[in-house]
Amino acid sequence: MKYLLILTAVFESATGLALLLAPALLASLLFGVGLDAAIALVVARIAGAALLALAMACWLARDDGSSRSALGLIAALLLYNVAATVVLVYAGLGLKLSGIALWPAVVSHAALALWCITIVRPGRR
Repeated sequence: MKYLLILTAVFESATGLALLLAPALLASLLFGVGLDAAIALVVARIAGAALLALAMACWLARDDGSSRSALGLIAALLLYNVAATVVLVYAGLGLKLSGIALWPAVVSHAALALWCITIVRPGRR
């Protein structure tokens, strides 16, 4: 659990900072298009702040072992990673958006979701 929380904290911090500082660049890397509306930049920056908050929660919980709150955080990470995987796959296949970082992001989120499942599944605790 500790390594999952550390890895998540590092990756989501980087993504959150990128969304706060250069949301159009990150959108271009993920989807092959920039963000052309002011509201898209605002929403991306809010998402960046949310990812930084998630990263902070993961970092602070990294030494909590299998406490109920740490398991709750892992369950929330599972939901986030499954949703991110589904949305990114939809962007690529359904909307035909694809940048150089899209499929690596899909694989990363899917792998993190599977890692979360191995931690929260019944019988593991």
